[in-house]
Amino acid sequence: MGKVAIIYGGNSRQSRLKALQEKSEAYFKEQGHETSSIYVHELPAEDLITANFASVSVKEANQKVEEASLVVVITPVYKAAYSGILKTFLDLLPQKGLEGKTLLPLVLGGSFGHLLAIDYALKPVLSSLGATNILSGAYVLDSHIERAEENQFIISTEITERIDRVLSLANQEVNKA
Repeated sequence: MGKVAIIYGGNSRQSRLKALQEKSEAYFKEQGHETSSIYVHELPAEDLITANFASVSVKEANQKVEEASLVVVITPVYKAAYSGILKTFLDLLPQKGLEGKTLLPLVLGGSFGHLLAIDYALKPVLSSLGATNILSGAYVLDSHIERAEENQFIISTEITERIDRVLSLANQEVNKA
């Protein structure tokens, strides 16, 4: 089976965004893929901000992306675009670091007003890194993810079904390769 890298572009593991990461990771593990998650906010801040390409942590994260056939990019929407945290990491990937990979964007936003953030903000930067197979992905309203006890989250049934569909499509793409 293939390798899946999940790039988590949120600023905390307590975010509703974590529900999308957990759902993705569980799904691909269940399908027999090796998964690894990159929590960008846990990489050394100085290395991200100063674009330290020599950073051991950054090199390890980049290695996970390099080895993956599928890259899931999970980000909240801030100011009509993906997170700045995510951008700092994407800037540290090699120029063609996403070439030959399938990309699945999963975006969490507060309103439908930023629905096009995937197409107009995220996809262009992924394309500039060599990605040519960028799946439609999913835009999820944060109101569809409920906080539960002990840092757990409950995704609404409607959204769970939609996320399952995009994960299944991504799995089919990886299995074709």
